[in-house]
Amino acid sequence: MSDPRGVDPTHRTFVSYIDKSREYYLARNYGNPYRWSCFDEVPFAPPKRPLSQSVVTLITTAHEGVDAPSFRSAYSIPTAPAPTSLSTDGLFWDRLATHTEDLDSFFPVHRLEEFVRAGRIGRLARRLHGVPTEYSQRKTIERDAPEVLRRCQEDCVDAALLVPL
Repeated sequence: MSDPRGVDPTHRTFVSYIDKSREYYLARNYGNPYRWSCFDEVPFAPPKRPLSQSVVTLITTAHEGVDAPSFRSAYSIPTAPAPTSLSTDGLFWDRLATHTEDLDSFFPVHRLEEFVRAGRIGRLARRLHGVPTEYSQRKTIERDAPEVLRRCQEDCVDAALLVPL
């Protein structure tokens, strides 16, 4: 049976987003192809407590609802109840290679709830967070990242899983 997306299930396929982004900018005659963020010193630190005692959250680039044009800054939604779906409408991504119809395939909130019940993580933070898919490192670094960090600190988050789309 052939895959309706034209994907050959006998061979691994992938999308090189680095190459796709570079090609996207060059095709639009930008004089400067997209440069991926690179940090010589990464601001990560060992956990202060075991994961089984930690507060965990998720951060995604998908958005709640279908009104993509209004999704221009960081947002937060309650963890409970867990969202039933997140949207990627209005965002550029390879819809032939994958889909976002199954929330659990890209946003593991239900797996984290299972890990809480199993004692593998302490608890989920009271909020989950989203940041817009911006083609501006400046906006991400200067505006959205500090805002999400502030919200995570308010919620006493110990660990955040980044799940970009």
